[in-house]
Amino acid sequence: MINRVIWIILDSVGMGELPDAAKFGDVGSHTIGNIAKEYGLDIPNMRKLGLANIEGMINLEQVKQPKGVYGRVAELSNGKDTTIGHWEMVGIYSPVAFPTYPDGFPSEITDQFEAFVGKKILANKPASGTAIIEELGKEHMETGRPIVYTSADSVFQIAAHEDIISIEKLYEMCRQARDMLTGEHAVARVIARPFKGEPGSFYRTANRRDFSLTPPEATVLDNMKAHGLDVIGVGKIEDIFSGKGITEAIHTKDNMDGVDGTIAYMKKDNKGLIFTNLVEFDSKWGHRNDVEGYAKGLEAFDARLPEIIENMKDTDILIINADHGCDPTMPGSDHSREYVPLLAYGKPLKENVDLKTRKTFADIGQTISDIFNLEALKIGESFLKEMKK
Repeated sequence: MINRVIWIILDSVGMGELPDAAKFGDVGSHTIGNIAKEYGLDIPNMRKLGLANIEGMINLEQVKQPKGVYGRVAELSNGKDTTIGHWEMVGIYSPVAFPTYPDGFPSEITDQFEAFVGKKILANKPASGTAIIEELGKEHMETGRPIVYTSADSVFQIAAHEDIISIEKLYEMCRQARDMLTGEHAVARVIARPFKGEPGSFYRTANRRDFSLTPPEATVLDNMKAHGLDVIGVGKIEDIFSGKGITEAIHTKDNMDGVDGTIAYMKKDNKGLIFTNLVEFDSKWGHRNDVEGYAKGLEAFDARLPEIIENMKDTDILIINADHGCDPTMPGSDHSREYVPLLAYGKPLKENVDLKTRKTFADIGQTISDIFNLEALKIGESFLKEMKK
């Protein structure tokens, strides 16, 4: 019997270009494999579960008898961002990509936003979050004008110094932008990007918040909640789903805080799903092309994996996967269109089960639906029978 699923998303930890990667400019991407080649990776615990044995994995030494269930998963939807990836996992197929703004936002957006803010904006272009505050942070502090920028993803990001624009005021700006960005301009996420420090030494704080589009249809999360099961979000999960289908949530400041929060919930009496996103792989190392930081981040998570497993009940299973790639060894700093690894483990599961290559992230959500005897999702194929004892 399976009473609880601990589902951990290693944000951006991809494992090799998808067949259509050329359309996204991502030929050659392999987040895990390229990091392992360039820096090396000491991740014995994920390897024991079968990470290195996954079809298409490179530059990691396989183990003879993996203890877990393992495979790789393709993304069916048209995109390579957090929202589309997470939505597909829980049953939403997105054939149309969210809007992006490689030339900045048009005046019909900026005029309306500036009217609300009462000031002209700074930037209005795609940029690295750390680079843009170094470039415009001083002017922002002198003028009070918010820094508005985007990226290759479908995002409207607002950066502001916490001493110039309060956190609550920044969140209010984001909520206004979220209400405004609809129809053809319905970006996936509006993101608050607060920072502190002085010119030359600015740093982003942990008060980031994502204001996402509300999922357009019911997901496995909604179905679990409707059946009285717990759906606990750790990290930015609550933001990604705009709170929909979530019964309880905490926000976290970094990966290790996310692991701590997950374990704290595992020690409590709950039934259903603990759903965790560990975002630093993406936000701190992937987008900054920090290969060493990314490698050390993977090693730090791997070192905590035995602790996670030790806190599992006999009726728990653990699922680990990613939502897209963000290969720090590639030119540019954007997400990459990649397969993602899938690992599963627990007393109710068989050992050394190779799931091969799955066609859609929704196979995971469909499997969770199967575990709890819920309504079938519109897409995805359950692999429960293949892995359950």
